[in-house]
Amino acid sequence: MMSNEELFAFVKKNRLAVACGVLSVGLALAAYYRGDGLAENQAVLDQKAVEGRRLALNLKNAAQLDEQLAAVSAAAAEIKPRLVRVDELANNLQYFYKLEAETGTRLSQLQQTANAASVARWTKTNPKAAFVPIGFSLSVEGEYPALLDFLRRLENGTHYARAVAASVNILKPDRSGPYVLQLNVELLGTP
Repeated sequence: MMSNEELFAFVKKNRLAVACGVLSVGLALAAYYRGDGLAENQAVLDQKAVEGRRLALNLKNAAQLDEQLAAVSAAAAEIKPRLVRVDELANNLQYFYKLEAETGTRLSQLQQTANAASVARWTKTNPKAAFVPIGFSLSVEGEYPALLDFLRRLENGTHYARAVAASVNILKPDRSGPYVLQLNVELLGTP
């Protein structure tokens, strides 16, 4: 065993080697104790990198946000007056009576098939839907050109309309008389 004096003499004589040895031991101990947290630190780094990329994309996509908001707001303002409401039965039916008067046809049957309960069920199964289909069943009598005019006006009319089912029949067996157009139509509406 070395005495203290011999030890100090050895350190004085080999200062660089001793310093390197002490530094190596210190670095080995630091790496050993810090190595346990390496996996955790890597996970935190990966999470921060993903969040950083998401924030960078948000900043990039936010450049046109004001213009997009203005465009969506303008489209919503244009759509809103064209929607029907399920609880406004008189106004909804009046739309079809107006088409009847404009085209010279005759509505022999008209009823709104959607009610508040069916719309509530529809919105429950489609919770993100902003619009609901409001169904109508109708029979229109008239000459063939008048029925086509009725369909055109329904298609290009005030409200957004979709024909779900349609059939055309003739009233007289000799095929000379008026026709009957039976329609199931959905108008775009709000709950």
